[in-house]
Amino acid sequence: MKKQTLIIASLFILVFAYFGGSYLYKNQYAKSVDFMAKENTALFVRPHSPVYGEESATTYIIDFFDPACETCKAFHPFVESIMEKHPGKIKLVLRYAPFHTDSYYVVQMLEAAKLQDKYDQTLKVLFKYQGQWASHHSPNIALIWGYLPEAGIDVEKLKDDMKRPEIDAAIKQDIADAKTLGVTKTPQFFVNGKPLVKFGYKELEELIESEL
Repeated sequence: MKKQTLIIASLFILVFAYFGGSYLYKNQYAKSVDFMAKENTALFVRPHSPVYGEESATTYIIDFFDPACETCKAFHPFVESIMEKHPGKIKLVLRYAPFHTDSYYVVQMLEAAKLQDKYDQTLKVLFKYQGQWASHHSPNIALIWGYLPEAGIDVEKLKDDMKRPEIDAAIKQDIADAKTLGVTKTPQFFVNGKPLVKFGYKELEELIESEL
């Protein structure tokens, strides 16, 4: 009986230690990111970052995403719906975290699409056909070229523009910022510098509401 009690007590301690340690880690992470938001706002918004919303909006949602990420695709319209609920109060800033295979190449396409004023259209097309080109086991990036005309893209110009050094520099800057901010998966959201510690639709909406 004593042995059984000891085992149960040990399991309880291990579970407590795990959740307690996880809580302390998340709390410390949130404090660290909050400090960085106050000391270095450039980590969250760079000159090349696509920004949506009114100029006067004071609540910033930073979204580190990967165009090949299924969850990123699912959350994109959800964030848009929250912005529609609070017109003029929220800005959405898109940042890149190309963690999936060959995603760097796809992000180059997005950045090059800016030079044709077709960024939004290209992102919508990428998400629309994501299930076809972005298989996590065997992505087929070559398929994307056939979808881009739907976005009004001049494909040959895009291929040339993708080679521009400033595009490569912009993506590498986002990757470096993501690393500094502790981004390890996508999507990762920050609202006014505060990280979404517990991931979920409800949790994201509550974080945004608390900052409005």
